[in-house]
Amino acid sequence: MGRNYASNTDGDDMVGKVIACKAAVAYGPEQPLVMEEILVDPPQKMEVRIKILFTSICHTDLSAWQGENEAQRMYPRILGHEASGLVESVGEGVTDLEIGDHVVPIFNGECQDCAYCKSEKTNLCEKFRVNPFKGVMANDGKTRFTTKSDGKPIYHFLNTSTFSEYTVLDSACVVKIDKKAPLKKMSLLSCGVSTGLGAVWNTANVQAGATVAVFGLGAVGLAVVEGARTRGVSRIIGVDINPDKRFKGEAIGITDFINPKDMEKPVHQKIRELTNGGVHYSFECAGNLDVLREAFLSTHDGWGLTVVLGIHPTPRMLPLHPMELFDGRRIVGSVFGDFKGKSQLPHFANQCMNGEVKLDEFITHEMPFANINQALQLLIDGKSLRCLLHL
Repeated sequence: MGRNYASNTDGDDMVGKVIACKAAVAYGPEQPLVMEEILVDPPQKMEVRIKILFTSICHTDLSAWQGENEAQRMYPRILGHEASGLVESVGEGVTDLEIGDHVVPIFNGECQDCAYCKSEKTNLCEKFRVNPFKGVMANDGKTRFTTKSDGKPIYHFLNTSTFSEYTVLDSACVVKIDKKAPLKKMSLLSCGVSTGLGAVWNTANVQAGATVAVFGLGAVGLAVVEGARTRGVSRIIGVDINPDKRFKGEAIGITDFINPKDMEKPVHQKIRELTNGGVHYSFECAGNLDVLREAFLSTHDGWGLTVVLGIHPTPRMLPLHPMELFDGRRIVGSVFGDFKGKSQLPHFANQCMNGEVKLDEFITHEMPFANINQALQLLIDGKSLRCLLHL
């Protein structure tokens, strides 16, 4: 027997009802996403239902779509975690959000009540931290998405699932931003720009006059470049095997470009020559352990810091010997740029609105949501940073 539901054109009549809307559903590794009508349940206690207006594809979505980590595979599933939109309805107990609020979803939530959220040493949350193995809601262990044809569950992704006209999130994963902020650009704050720029500002706390090397000039890497530029560093060395990345990197702020394919010596040796012994900070944004080792060795002994931002496949381990740390080089990971989402992202959004951070360079393509598979291919081919999809 079919379920009663509201169409996504019914306006205010949808509150408290199941909504029928379009979503791009993944049914298997590297299978084209299927644009179909699904059913989205109302939000339960401490949950929020959002109307997505803009979403984009990140390399994490690409990795999940490709099924790189077999343990994380679950289908059918709605991917996507970088977006912006409006609150359509709120569940019981939600007091910091209301219908019509402008919001961005975050994959690394903040309940603001657990020991982790209350600690100044971490931006992880005990209950709502990033978890690629989770495909259901925290409330009841069930999904809020079902297939329209036979009512089977469709799994969630990274607390967000933004490849849908409507999605349900835990309120801990929804950030309210100023209504004057352009939602089109604010979608970038859901992941890429916050991750890269925050790694510079928060994780490394890069100082003016420092030297920086960025390995991998995708959206996250270029966000690192932008963060370094805003901190007034003296040199930003960009490293990428795609020669086209040089031009985008220079537009944002790199001072030097190195293509490892053009080198007859290891990249770290070249960087040490350029910087009198190595950079103060290196950022690994490629998800490649060989690249990570080069990033580590490119920093100056005694005080060099390497920040790991790339998503690395299992089962390989860190390419370091413990004794190498005795040379004074350090290595640390960064999740969501060490931003506490609900507490700190609204201020970051205001900084972007005020022009302190440039966002325009990151959106290289725009197209309708229906063309999501074309947007996916652009990312695979290395032709886009962020392709903004209009829902």
